[in-house]
Amino acid sequence: MNSKDKALVVFQGKKIRRTWFNDEWWFSVVDMVGALTQTDRARKYWSDLKNKLTEDGFEMSEKIGHLKLMAEDGKLRLTDCANTKNMFRIIQSIPSPKAEPFKQWLAQVGYDRVQEIENPELAQKRMRELYKAKGYSDNWIEKRVRGIAIRDELTDEWKDREITEEIDFAILTNEISKATFGMTVQEYKNFKGLKKKNQNLRDHMVDWELIFTMLGEKATTDITRTRDAKGFDENEQAAKRGGQIAFNAKKELEEETGESIVSKDNFLSLEEKKRLGSRNKK
Repeated sequence: MNSKDKALVVFQGKKIRRTWFNDEWWFSVVDMVGALTQTDRARKYWSDLKNKLTEDGFEMSEKIGHLKLMAEDGKLRLTDCANTKNMFRIIQSIPSPKAEPFKQWLAQVGYDRVQEIENPELAQKRMRELYKAKGYSDNWIEKRVRGIAIRDELTDEWKDREITEEIDFAILTNEISKATFGMTVQEYKNFKGLKKKNQNLRDHMVDWELIFTMLGEKATTDITRTRDAKGFDENEQAAKRGGQIAFNAKKELEEETGESIVSKDNFLSLEEKKRLGSRNKK
């Protein structure tokens, strides 16, 4: 499972950002302070608490990581973070009736990912249950899960070929999307009317859109390996070619069926229409 898909968790209605670093979850300390204290000045509270912890011998430089998390403006910014163990120590310094339930919650969300790494089937099971609860069909879920595996294979390949910056991953993904569908990811989201930043485009794709997304990314992976692409420029060319292959297949299908693959509908809305149609026939 892509850790980015689980980079935000919720405790009693409060959003807590986290990131996967050094084989464990690291949580935003400011978010945690806000959730426990209910203060509008969580940053000031944490600043004062840091001074107190330092006086008590808490090695701030060793136990607090400055990691990039998504800020409210949509940009990645360095944020004070702590792993589960050190977060427990910080919580002990905050007088709050929510401290104990927060510890229990933290222990669970901090451990889930470890379980999933040790047993990947757990991650897939949780994912399937989540999509099922949202109303997705088993057939759609199978494609979505397969698509995630293909995506992970591609990003792992990029990492091994000198692609390290988040912006470069986004650019290469857009190249595949543009070549396949004629739109960047953001343009595609706009086309489908997705206005929220946290909405995943693929969760709103219909069957054929998912299939051609997979084809473009799988083709890119294999082309990248065949060409032994290294660095951004070579990987960009492989991405464009992979997307072009998916586009050619899409175009041929559209000519055969007379219908466009790209749709403003999303899978759930189509399923709802089917259910309503069935009811009307009765």
